[in-house]
Amino acid sequence: MIDKRCTDVEAALQGVKDGATVLIGGFGEAGNPTELVHALIDQGVRDLTVVNNNAGNGEIGLARLLQTGRVRKLICSFPRSSHSYVFDDLYKRGEIELELVPQGTLAERLRAGGAGIPAFFTPTAVGTELAAGKEVRTFGGRDYLMETALRGDVALVKAETADRWGNLVYRKAARNFGAVMATAADLTVVQVRNLVDLGDLDPEAIVTPSIYVDRVVRVAEPVSERDHLAQLDRKNAK
Repeated sequence: MIDKRCTDVEAALQGVKDGATVLIGGFGEAGNPTELVHALIDQGVRDLTVVNNNAGNGEIGLARLLQTGRVRKLICSFPRSSHSYVFDDLYKRGEIELELVPQGTLAERLRAGGAGIPAFFTPTAVGTELAAGKEVRTFGGRDYLMETALRGDVALVKAETADRWGNLVYRKAARNFGAVMATAADLTVVQVRNLVDLGDLDPEAIVTPSIYVDRVVRVAEPVSERDHLAQLDRKNAK
């Protein structure tokens, strides 16, 4: 009987090793697998390469992971925001490496990684510093950069509902990078608010089929990054 449910977040993250490349879903305040990230901190792994759209906010989730000094390199498309001061400080002190990737290119590199496509060409970033060292070819009179696929050892994803096989349904915009990251890692771990019986999910609503998911853990009341940032704003306003 296939059953990918884990008893808790600690069990869901067993086997993650030092030096791993970790794909972490989320976009700003939406879709962050915060409890899984905190469990990763508790587990103690280090020398990580993290792929995320952002560079963390406040001192929660990814920002807390950065703060603990466990991340050697961050690959993201939007490293600066009003609450990304943890990353800002680390970067200014030369304590973290940054690979900046345009947002659409980041999504496509992950999609290619999940689809088994080693590289692709895109016009994005042609003629900029981000093109340094990359192959350029001309198609139809226009220059394109060759970008390579991106895969992780582990993907941490937040979805709304799953069954025990690992079929996933997301909540609105919280889907963001989760669906594509789930396909692009050797081990995909998902936290969900709800677990349901087999057959309860509408097949037409399933975004990530179970074949891409290895472990599922229920977090019934996940922490709200939005609430955390609102508290920070109120604290700073005093």
